[in-house]
Amino acid sequence: MTALELLPTEPTSGPANRTGTDRLEILTALIAAPSFDPLYRPDVIVVPGDHPHFRWLCGVPACEKPQEPGRDYCYVHRRQWIKLRTTGVSVTDFLSGAVPQKRASWSVPPPCVICPDLPAWASSPLCQLHARRWRLLSNYWRKKHGTSVDYDTWLAGEKPFPTFGECLVVACPELAAHPLGLCANHLSRYKQHGRPGGASLHQSWSRRLDRGETVNVSYTDKASFRRWCWKSGPAHRVNGKLSLLGLPPLLKAEIKWTMFRHAQGHTQGRSWPLTWVQYLTDHCRLQELSSLADLDLDEVKGKQLVHQVGREMTDQLQLVYFSRQDTKDAGFLETEHFGVRLRGSRSHFDLTAISQRWLRDMVWDSMADRLLSDPPRSRSGFDGLRRATTELSAYLEAQTPGGGHDPRLLTRDHMVDFVADQRHRAKNGLTALSIYCQGSNRGNAVKKLAIVTNNALSRTFNTARRLLRDALESGTAETIGLDRAFIVALPTFHAPGARRRPFPDDVARTLADEANLVGLHSRDYEDRGLRDIWEALVVTGRRCGEVLNVRLECIGRLNKLPVFWHDQTKVGNYDQAIRIPERVYQLIEQRQSKTIARFVQRFGRPPTPQERLQIALFPRRHTNRDLLKGASRGWFDKNFRAWVNTLDIAHCVPHQARHTLATNLLRNGANLTHVKRYLGHVSVRMAEHYVHLANTDPRLEEALAAVWVSGPGSATPGTMLSAGEPMSRQEAEALAIDLTRRSTPAEGGFCTFQPVVNGNACPWNMDCHNCDKFVMSGADLVYWHRKREQWRTLAERAPDGATADFLHEVFEPTARAIDGLEKALEAIGLLDEALALDLRRPQDYFGRVWNTAFRAQELADHSAAEAVTE
Repeated sequence: MTALELLPTEPTSGPANRTGTDRLEILTALIAAPSFDPLYRPDVIVVPGDHPHFRWLCGVPACEKPQEPGRDYCYVHRRQWIKLRTTGVSVTDFLSGAVPQKRASWSVPPPCVICPDLPAWASSPLCQLHARRWRLLSNYWRKKHGTSVDYDTWLAGEKPFPTFGECLVVACPELAAHPLGLCANHLSRYKQHGRPGGASLHQSWSRRLDRGETVNVSYTDKASFRRWCWKSGPAHRVNGKLSLLGLPPLLKAEIKWTMFRHAQGHTQGRSWPLTWVQYLTDHCRLQELSSLADLDLDEVKGKQLVHQVGREMTDQLQLVYFSRQDTKDAGFLETEHFGVRLRGSRSHFDLTAISQRWLRDMVWDSMADRLLSDPPRSRSGFDGLRRATTELSAYLEAQTPGGGHDPRLLTRDHMVDFVADQRHRAKNGLTALSIYCQGSNRGNAVKKLAIVTNNALSRTFNTARRLLRDALESGTAETIGLDRAFIVALPTFHAPGARRRPFPDDVARTLADEANLVGLHSRDYEDRGLRDIWEALVVTGRRCGEVLNVRLECIGRLNKLPVFWHDQTKVGNYDQAIRIPERVYQLIEQRQSKTIARFVQRFGRPPTPQERLQIALFPRRHTNRDLLKGASRGWFDKNFRAWVNTLDIAHCVPHQARHTLATNLLRNGANLTHVKRYLGHVSVRMAEHYVHLANTDPRLEEALAAVWVSGPGSATPGTMLSAGEPMSRQEAEALAIDLTRRSTPAEGGFCTFQPVVNGNACPWNMDCHNCDKFVMSGADLVYWHRKREQWRTLAERAPDGATADFLHEVFEPTARAIDGLEKALEAIGLLDEALALDLRRPQDYFGRVWNTAFRAQELADHSAAEAVTE
């Protein structure tokens, strides 16, 4: 799967500030286009019960009852499924055994068998008036004669009543079933509400109807009755009808267009039950809005369904109402204007929090250039740029002349003050100026100012610096008059690095215990694959996103060996395969059958071969109508943390499983190249970051410990004292020196002069690099590379050639020692490993990998003995 989806762009030409008339003309033209689905053109949209995007009938075959909003089944079948799935019954078995339910009343009433212009009443084939006449006559005849009336004879003698027109409730699309002008459901609701307005009929209205006379309606307060008709929404919200009656023309066109776009898949799998859309329509009608642009989303946040659908509709409309230049002037950016939809992200990026126009334009241009040249994999980069510049903008607004709106007034001191302010906040744990994070207040999600940490400081400085430096190089800064000193005063900042540790043995055993894994599975009440994801992470060592977003067809056999196919999106490696154990292969096979059953539940058929390549193995629950989105990282982390908190272990995170596997691979004979290939790293250095090299690889410890050369102060610098080959292990162990007892660390190597090792003062004033008792090991190679670069720099800066030659001559013995060390390491294939090590502290040498060496004299004697033997 690719990291982003390319979409056709919307029309981007037109005036910058379109009026309501302009917008209505645009939408009318789009709706009249041949490509527009005619299903969405009427003011009363009638959707089939099995519509692929707006299905409203129960998912059980032949069931006539509507779904619960946002669910797959009606109320009865949903309760049955909740009860059965806890017993291990599959969805397929449930669907095959479920008994279809009959609807208690008409969803769309047919016409009366006598009156073609009146709707049938409830489940009867008669209208309300004829049903009432038949009921009264049957009761009278039964009481008087003790027999029942012949229905067919009575039916033949009845005359049709005239039509009462459409229901007077503005939003109701049904025909009136009563002389009051209301449909059957609204008539019942009107009585329940206390008959506001006092609408009533003459006492003998039924006789007048029989005589063909007109029946008039009287009111005590007609305005109250009309107000009630305006406020009452459609009587049915689950009958497959969406009523746009009573809405202004522009609002109708907006809802029709956005529903069409939603059916085309432009909302990334989010579900829009018709009931939710009808709620939004009713809200707009009651608020007397003329356009969705007037919808206050903050006002409807408490109405989650209205807020969700309304926000997605307004996002789609902004692509039509605003051109690219319009969005820049208005202070936001739409990625779909560039034909790009970032996965799992809205198209909309709000930049209005950046108050300075020159800075906001820089951010907009930077985002636009990235979308045109190299669209990002996710929105995190854009979010980081927006946060960093928002923080800078807030400081400029508060602390600089004119709020920083004139870049010509900004000086180096202003940037220095900003840097000092941010460092002060990070040092003392203070809140940011404008960066918000999600918090909670008595269980309610709220926004609060984030705490400035070293990581946040690093992102703010580095991101803002990159943006301003690009403006400096492109000439934008000079064009707007921004001082170069202001830009270069912003430094880089790298937060102290930290890496995850492998799981300790006791933690690993606890996390793999079968009883504990059962507890993890119990948290997955919808069986989305929580335990399977965790076991796959442990065994394969994949990144969390690589397992969460894996596709259904992710396993196979090559030469009878089970392999796991996945995308390593972080490093740009797609459709990669790794070997997996047979147990994991069977685990994924079982999960595949469950996901296929879920697909059958949703669509009533098994997936096609092409669909199997696109469906997620672990589909998320929300905004995933087509099962294309994998489980979210937030869902997995939340349940994993809750599970770990129930165990008596130290704090741990899922990513430690990757470090644990890398370390175990190295301990069991793999080298860094093998680890790099299996874990999908971009370099051996990254593989080293994961394997925690110290005290890890016995073979590497033995090999590097056997590689020693004489130091620059010896008679022959760089002479190999021990190479590990072709000695046997027994011979090497016999010559081994435990450096923790027989030597002492020195700068760039070890001192083997025993009086110094025993604690006495060095007679040569610790001039180690000129001492013949000093030795260099493979672990010191990177240190000496830095020393060589230092001496070369000194020589290049020498005032004359003679001084440069003198410096090169002084360093020559050290250079020969470094060359000898490189040759020794290259001869036994350890040069790359040695270059990957960078030990800077003396205590780093006290691990077993560095505390073993060999006496040069004994090695020389051993070599002489071998020569005599040959």
